[in-house]
Amino acid sequence: MKKLTWFLEFAAIVLTALALMPGGTPLLAVSAGDKPAAGASVKIDNFSFGPADVNVPVGTMVTWTNNDDVPHVVASDDKLFKSKALDTDDHFSYTFTKPGTYVYYCSIHPKMTAKVVVH
Repeated sequence: MKKLTWFLEFAAIVLTALALMPGGTPLLAVSAGDKPAAGASVKIDNFSFGPADVNVPVGTMVTWTNNDDVPHVVASDDKLFKSKALDTDDHFSYTFTKPGTYVYYCSIHPKMTAKVVVH
């Protein structure tokens, strides 16, 4: 019984070490269908969102970065997401998990509007 316990512990350690080794083909690979969608970026600059319209697949994380010298808040019309006040170089991210059109604006400067279309 002690030999079996020792063998199982040793095997678990070896398998864990192999799975964590860099380089080569990983033993615990994720299939292409399981990969998260690549992220999208929106820059806040000169009191506007750029690009104004972003089209992304479901599961995509969108990141907004404030490049202005004044604070901005990213807030969706439907109250699904809202950032804190973003100072210069601050960023905010949100992952879209359902298809739809999400209109958003800066709650400090309401004329700043844009949308994310998720398909």
